Amino acid sequence: MKKILMAVALTAVMTSTAFAAGTAHNNTGCGLGTMLWEGKADNSSLFQAFQATTNGTSGAQTFGITSGTSECQQPSSFVQNEKLIHFVQANMDNLAKDIAMGKGESLDTFAELLGVAPAQSAAFNAKLQSNFGKIFTSENIVLAEVIDNAVAVANN
Repeated sequence: MKKILMAVALTAVMTSTAFAAGTAHNNTGCGLGTMLWEGKADNSSLFQAFQATTNGTSGAQTFGITSGTSECQQPSSFVQNEKLIHFVQANMDNLAKDIAMGKGESLDTFAELLGVAPAQSAAFNAKLQSNFGKIFTSENIVLAEVIDNAVAVANN
């Protein structure tokens, strides 16, 4: 009975098709799997599953997104996460003071690392200052929360 159910499920997956020929790239994204399996029965759900699995397990998709390779496009507002994390970790107290004042060297550097355009920095600083309590929600806040909260405030 299990073999019959497995055969039916496999047949259903293999015979199902996508709605358009270019759908696989939209469904699976960029990466090594998409490059390897693209054009090989592109409209098959099975091959889309192979693409997605390869993209997810090889790490090539994440690398492709950050580097702009593997048919991925690097985001225009790419945040340099490692530099940002190290900066916030080393300057948490100064950053809190600068956000509370709405100005300062730490806040300027924070905005730059987040990719805020210089023309938008004054509005960014004011928005963070007016939402200080939403960014620094407790005395024991961790740096990842500070970054996430600041980005959430800036995007609202």
